[in-house]
Amino acid sequence: MTAQKQQTAQPAPDNHPAGFGDDADLNRVAERYAVRVTTAVYDNIAKTAPDDPVALQYLPDARELSETPDELPDPIGDHSHSPTPGIVHRYPDRVLLMPVSRCAVYCRYCFRREKVGKGAGLLEPAQLAAALDYIRDNKNIWEVILSGGDPLILSPRRLAAILEELDKIGHVGVIRIHSRVPIADPDRINDALCAVLSNTQKPVYIAVHINHAQELTAAVETALRHLHQAGCTLLSQSVLLKGVNNDATVLETLFRRLVSLRVRPYYLHHPDKAPGTAHFRLPLAEGQQIMRELRGRLSGLAQPVYMLDIPGGHGKIPLTPCYLSAEDDGIYQVSDPSGHTHFYQD
Repeated sequence: MTAQKQQTAQPAPDNHPAGFGDDADLNRVAERYAVRVTTAVYDNIAKTAPDDPVALQYLPDARELSETPDELPDPIGDHSHSPTPGIVHRYPDRVLLMPVSRCAVYCRYCFRREKVGKGAGLLEPAQLAAALDYIRDNKNIWEVILSGGDPLILSPRRLAAILEELDKIGHVGVIRIHSRVPIADPDRINDALCAVLSNTQKPVYIAVHINHAQELTAAVETALRHLHQAGCTLLSQSVLLKGVNNDATVLETLFRRLVSLRVRPYYLHHPDKAPGTAHFRLPLAEGQQIMRELRGRLSGLAQPVYMLDIPGGHGKIPLTPCYLSAEDDGIYQVSDPSGHTHFYQD
């Protein structure tokens, strides 16, 4: 399906679409993968632009029906690292706690697209209690990352109850929250939610998911400012997406804007091999070249780490471009940000 056709088949905001008229392909996409677009996102789409970078992230596309042999229903191996429902424990010192499997919006490239937006949406009370017990019983867990789904769609009461329990666990030092809500549904960042976050005793880091500067509307800027005033440290996570932001100038604009809003660029993810997402993926070498360009143009404060989550659940690795190669005993060839080479004697 072309991007122009995609623009003519937009779901109504704030609803799971009932259908896409007589477009059989789009209806098949919506039957398999969750679709939801908030009013904030819908209003931010340039309706006349065939390749709008916001529309491409959220609106269903018939290309999602095409799968490649290397794509996986669980591309980063959540299932194999889940000792109990709601927990993913891949690294010794940190754990994912996923109390909810629903989101304010559903990104078309999501690595959990086979699971989110389905079922009851919330962990059962007994499952949540067991997940918290798992964290209490594992003394090596220093950081708890609330993910999902999107934990900021929880009511302030539910979120407060979880944060209060984590506050009581002595070996937990840091709480991190991964969320698209400040970007896609900024009105949710209200006084009640900010009061919950500001009352949390442990440091709270919020990693906001954003891919393009067009998403930084006035309402989003206000939401980010409120989170900062609530005492949260703000980070960003982005995904390098073909057709959306695979351009050094586009990313430079995004990262500069984020830093000016007190959001530290944290990770730039290479797209995961989730089913039906091949049209978003680009060669690793292209991503590394973009990072080389950014290295020569951006302060280190605005530089995220380019990351690959190894398919199958083997963990994340940085895809940092290499600027150094050994030439002889103690002699190296070094490339500078402009691409010129020099020799360095060790």
